[in-house]
Amino acid sequence: MQIALTIAGSDSGGGAGIQADLKTFHQFGVYGTSVIVALTAQNTRGVRSVHPVPADMVGQQLAAIAEDLPPAALKTGMLASPALVRQVADAIRGYGWSRLVVDPVMVATSGDRLLDAEAEAVVRDMLVPLAAVVTPNLEEAAILAEMQVEDLASMERAGRRILALGADAVLVKGGHLSTTTLLDLLVTPAGTRRFEHPRVETTSTHGTGCTLSAAITAGLALGRPLETAVSDGIEYVQRALRAAPGLGGGHGPLNHRV
Repeated sequence: MQIALTIAGSDSGGGAGIQADLKTFHQFGVYGTSVIVALTAQNTRGVRSVHPVPADMVGQQLAAIAEDLPPAALKTGMLASPALVRQVADAIRGYGWSRLVVDPVMVATSGDRLLDAEAEAVVRDMLVPLAAVVTPNLEEAAILAEMQVEDLASMERAGRRILALGADAVLVKGGHLSTTTLLDLLVTPAGTRRFEHPRVETTSTHGTGCTLSAAITAGLALGRPLETAVSDGIEYVQRALRAAPGLGGGHGPLNHRV
């Protein structure tokens, strides 16, 4: 069995973050490990509080994984502070971990900002260059590429700018476009591939980004080519959206058991 690692925050509501990642890893048949870098108090209605884990404890978690359970692929999610982003990036480089999926979690589904400007800059400068693929939504692509992203053409330009930062590939997610058919763009040095899929009419969208990046990580851990891992991940999220259980009074969770 292959090992996949998630380095992210804990979601008390269970729909995103570490919890969503581990559920997704399980569904894809890989063994999930985790390094928790922040605790959040949140539910389907929003984020109430974010508490970063002390750096020493993050370091001990990373060392424990490296010593005994090295991952075949890994992902990062919300990293809470500039210092934690630097620490995680240094550890990934130092331990020689590859097949890294960077989900640059900066804004929650509810609209709450999860990362400050300094931390966003550190993600751009230190973490993105290590990535096999970066998976920003439109807002996150705009932050990383330092430009407006509002349509297909600007999505591709932003992807090219993020590639220039050192990433091997960029999946710019079009979920926030106001169209009935959604387009995600996988931008690589070899070209751009479109992934088209229908919009699922649901308010249960909490954790979609975490789930997709975890699914891609699982695919890479299983040795699948990037385009296959991306395609499989998008299809999985579509199924999970359609089967969402309708929990909570806000943006509810997906159904990861699909």
